[in-house]
Amino acid sequence: MEIKLTLALPRDELSVPVVRRVLKASMQALGVTGDVIGDIELALTEAVTNVLDHATEGDEYEVSAGIDGDLCVIEVIDRGDGFDSSVLGRDDAHVDAEGGRGIQLMRALVDKVTFDNVPRVGTVVHLEKKLEWHENAAIKRLTEDSAPTEHGPWTKDEHLDDAPEPEQPRR
Repeated sequence: MEIKLTLALPRDELSVPVVRRVLKASMQALGVTGDVIGDIELALTEAVTNVLDHATEGDEYEVSAGIDGDLCVIEVIDRGDGFDSSVLGRDDAHVDAEGGRGIQLMRALVDKVTFDNVPRVGTVVHLEKKLEWHENAAIKRLTEDSAPTEHGPWTKDEHLDDAPEPEQPRR
């Protein structure tokens, strides 16, 4: 079973608490533990803040978040030109620095962080975190008799690349 939600948001600082609250409430309802929710909230905040700080003025951005089994996958997609992320967040920020810790924090809080520049889409920040569940989590009851999904973590999903083209309507 896969649960996914997507929000298209204006590039505005008021959108940060909205996306955090929507994702937090969803995870709480499903039974994710508080420590894991806290890590995901902070990593998401850093990813969204980077969009607000660095994407082109006036652009919208999109946040897709979902649960596939015991994995939470979040993608934050801005419509900007992208950047070289290969060297960012690998070294500790200087103690006097006002910024530069966002990518470091994301890498510390979640299990996987990738940045991809996708033509005609923008920069995709891909976060993955293994989930831990409360004893009586609703998700366990919802999925106990369900087969695993045949698709999964979004832009990296090879099944989506192999999907047949939709049929065109006949005229």
